[in-house]
Amino acid sequence: MVFCALAALSAAASAAFGQEQQQATPKLQVRHAIKPAKAADAEEVKGAVAAGSASKTPMLPLFTFNVESDRDGNDYTGVMVGANPFTGGGNKDTHVKTFIVPLIIITNTVGTTFNPATGVIGTAPGVTVFDPTKNDNGCLAAPNNNPLRLFQQAPIFDNYDISIGGVDMGHTQYEDAHQRGEFWNVIEDKDDYHVLFDPIQNLSAIVINVPAAFSTTLPPADFPACGPFGIVDINWFDNYLNTNVLPALQPQVNAGNIPFFMLYNTVLAGPVTNLGSCCILGYHGTSDFLPLQAYSPADFDTTGLFGPTAGDSNTLSHEAGEFINDPFGNNPTPAWGGVGQVPPGACQNNLEVGDPLTGSNFSPIGGRNGFTYHLQELTFFSWFFDSKSIGIHGWFSNNDTFTTDAGPACVPAGGSGGASSPIRVIGSK
Repeated sequence: MVFCALAALSAAASAAFGQEQQQATPKLQVRHAIKPAKAADAEEVKGAVAAGSASKTPMLPLFTFNVESDRDGNDYTGVMVGANPFTGGGNKDTHVKTFIVPLIIITNTVGTTFNPATGVIGTAPGVTVFDPTKNDNGCLAAPNNNPLRLFQQAPIFDNYDISIGGVDMGHTQYEDAHQRGEFWNVIEDKDDYHVLFDPIQNLSAIVINVPAAFSTTLPPADFPACGPFGIVDINWFDNYLNTNVLPALQPQVNAGNIPFFMLYNTVLAGPVTNLGSCCILGYHGTSDFLPLQAYSPADFDTTGLFGPTAGDSNTLSHEAGEFINDPFGNNPTPAWGGVGQVPPGACQNNLEVGDPLTGSNFSPIGGRNGFTYHLQELTFFSWFFDSKSIGIHGWFSNNDTFTTDAGPACVPAGGSGGASSPIRVIGSK
């Protein structure tokens, strides 16, 4: 399995480091990745869903959408998790069995120096353990000092009172509120439309001892924080999940459900000793084997190195929303770009509801545990396809950052067609 860093990402990273040379402490970049299914595998699943045929293997609860976009005049077809909001009648209450799997990451080098001109980290031998199951009194405070418990109680998995633009969406999960919000004007019975991570099962922690060549930490002298910060090679990590972790979790974890792997103050990159490829806080993807298994690793950050609002469940909310709206990572859309984590001159053409708003947040949610959760704002379906929104209030995102659709189809800088995605793509699929 190979991760491809596309040219747009490299150029953006280089420009960022040019600016960061003027700063005492470089600002870490918040990035997300994607691992799309092989086209033939995804099409087979989409065909089965469209035909309504029974499957001999477990399958996620999916529906097929067909839409004509007035952004480019073309028709688009894809699959999403949930019940079809465009068809009337019946109970549209969808439950997705979900597993929370904490990962104890052991890195085997430590960062000792940092060159702001090149982004290169110098390293030395050293072991650091990132264990979300243990109380952390350096980055957290009692009684909310257990990272795993905070992750489990986040609004992605637990129910909270959530409103979108003053409309009460009920006592529910964040992603459920988003799904109702983005299809608000086509859902007949809004009280009965739900997409829920339920039931949720907490699995035992899995220890991953990462070889020295594929792991390190940020040098604390250059990046002062409340605790250590780990970096793991994304190629090595994803291969390990597919060859060791996911097979070991079968048949309990299977193609009909979704495991979320919790990383704690640990991000992904490639290589790990150059911040030009950092920091990928999470991704959603599908397995290298059949039947397709959806899964998503997400970092729960408490170091504050990404700023006061980009930590805790921000990445989890991003990846969970994208899993629901683009479960196989290849739902097509007219090309869009120049927003969120997509720099000017670069384009994407997929239904990734988190990427256009990376860096923009939903209103913070205060947990019953006293901890304040930070969630990323998510894009509505209509933003990708249509100038007239079917979302609540006629909005194009769930905190009204987008007031219109994505506009004319994006054209990559220096090109006349296609999309030059700046996101990290896992595999050449």
